[in-house]
Amino acid sequence: MEKIGLFLFYLRIQQSLHDYSCGFSCNDHEIRAKPMGKEPSEKMETTQKEAGKKGGLRTMPFIMANEIFEKISSFGLHTNMIFYLTNEYHLDSAKGAIVLFLWSALTNFLPIVGAFLSDSYLGRFKVIAMGTLVTLLGMVVLWLTAIFPKARPPHCKSPGEFCVSANFAQLMLLYFAFLLMSIGAGGIRPCSLAFGADQLEKPGNPKNQRTMQSFFNWYYATVGVSVTISVLFMVYLQNAAGWVVGYGVPVGLMMFSTVMFFLGSSLYVKLMANKSLLRSLAQVIVAAWKNRHLELPPQTSDKWFYHKGSKLVNPTPKLRFLNKACMIRNKETDVDSNGMAKFPWRLTTIQRVEELKAVIRVLPIWSTGIVISATISQYTFSALQAITMDRQITPHFQFPAASFAVFTILTLTFWVAIYDQIIVRLLAKFTKRSNGLTFKQRMGIGLAISCLASAVSAEIERKRRNRAFHEGLANVPGGIVKMSAMWLVPQHCLAGLAEAFHAIGQIQFFYSQLPRSMASIAVALFSLGMGGGSLLAALIVSVVKKKTTKNGNAGWLSNNPNQGHYDYYYWVLALMGVANLFYYLICSWLYGDEKEIMEESRIWDDDKEAIEEDGTYNA
Repeated sequence: MEKIGLFLFYLRIQQSLHDYSCGFSCNDHEIRAKPMGKEPSEKMETTQKEAGKKGGLRTMPFIMANEIFEKISSFGLHTNMIFYLTNEYHLDSAKGAIVLFLWSALTNFLPIVGAFLSDSYLGRFKVIAMGTLVTLLGMVVLWLTAIFPKARPPHCKSPGEFCVSANFAQLMLLYFAFLLMSIGAGGIRPCSLAFGADQLEKPGNPKNQRTMQSFFNWYYATVGVSVTISVLFMVYLQNAAGWVVGYGVPVGLMMFSTVMFFLGSSLYVKLMANKSLLRSLAQVIVAAWKNRHLELPPQTSDKWFYHKGSKLVNPTPKLRFLNKACMIRNKETDVDSNGMAKFPWRLTTIQRVEELKAVIRVLPIWSTGIVISATISQYTFSALQAITMDRQITPHFQFPAASFAVFTILTLTFWVAIYDQIIVRLLAKFTKRSNGLTFKQRMGIGLAISCLASAVSAEIERKRRNRAFHEGLANVPGGIVKMSAMWLVPQHCLAGLAEAFHAIGQIQFFYSQLPRSMASIAVALFSLGMGGGSLLAALIVSVVKKKTTKNGNAGWLSNNPNQGHYDYYYWVLALMGVANLFYYLICSWLYGDEKEIMEESRIWDDDKEAIEEDGTYNA
């Protein structure tokens, strides 16, 4: 299942990215106004005048309505999907979890593709528009699987009866719906916040910064409330009214979201696509490979290296094989009369080479986030536990089993809200640092808390399972243990706290260690980490299922949690977390002083001219 809690922080990342990059004075408006330091042409002046007549607060009802109803309609589908797969498609709990983890991985990988298409070719409006339509289509297909009985295998008459498995065509239709919703998310999520900012951003207005900050705060709060409503209300609706109504309401909300977005089309500021930084990094790799046969010149020589507009005249000696990407083989054939590279895929600047080196340098620490993403995102099995526990809140209301994920969201949101205002000030008194803790310390604490969250999950499950055996429910799949489901709340709160510590620390670490021109890479790495974590989680479930179901055993991840051993599974995750923590400590020690490397990367921040001339900056 998709990590809902981290999505809320993902919005905070995008906000920080925008603030950080705008501090560099390289927003889209300015770059297009004065490319390469030249005076704007009459065409650009006309374009800016036309853009000035559009955008503003009048576009916010359309954009925010699109955001609110898209989030309410989509996130509730992820949360409760495990029960749709197990009850309607007769997948076992392990296979259902694998499907959801793979769906989550695809949903996290595709925003990188969407961002690339937006930055390089189509622009934000077109990508969001296509993403909205594809998401709506995916929800309609999912709704059709609930409407038509032939789209699903026949119902089981009793819990102990042998159930007919879904055939290939039925599964392909379901997976097609998942694919469409993932593609749609890949278009909407990387562009929505930036597109809203485009409507309000006026670089020449002295109140611009305050307006943008107010927009970001309202955006974050609105989306946070929308996701919370979705996890609570939409899940309750699916449980109370059935799948047809439960999936039909999201279709209606998504349709309203789509209509609202297109109604405001004539009012939007629609910026042109620009070159992507990801493309520039790819050019370094390709150029280094094409020039692999060249001999590197002496390090003290600068006449061999292409350093147009950059203070860096020589590449650093680390990862020297990449230095061949900026070697000039023949000045007459490689560089034009203006000093620009004729073939960017064969010759790139020192600036770009050093940026790729910076990314490679943080990859070992980044990789530790994959494991925590896998160990923390276990909402599927938590929901399967909750369904066997006492969830009664009032005589007429049961807390939905899949809605316990809301405690992760609330913890994460609460921590993000108080960290800078309260926690940092308290920690600064003890650590004598203005930021309270270093970024690497925050990541380490987050990893440690994730181990504790898995251990607590294992202990709670052990007690629940023992209680089930004591009450004679070992062979009763639908039996309710006399144990409050609220015992599951601590593990969700710890998961939210671990995500907040590690995610915040990791993103701010990326910001500090990479030059400002690479701010968008932070979001790309974050999304890749979440996707990689989902793939790893699917692999873990697959291996555990295969190894524990031999010789006719029920397996640790049995459909009936009372017969399985979810506690053993959680202990495996806890041990992986501990191993990952030690791996992180080694990577952190080998990385060196983050403050020293941060100062080195800031040398590039003054190279605004190089970024503009190279034309590859992506805000």
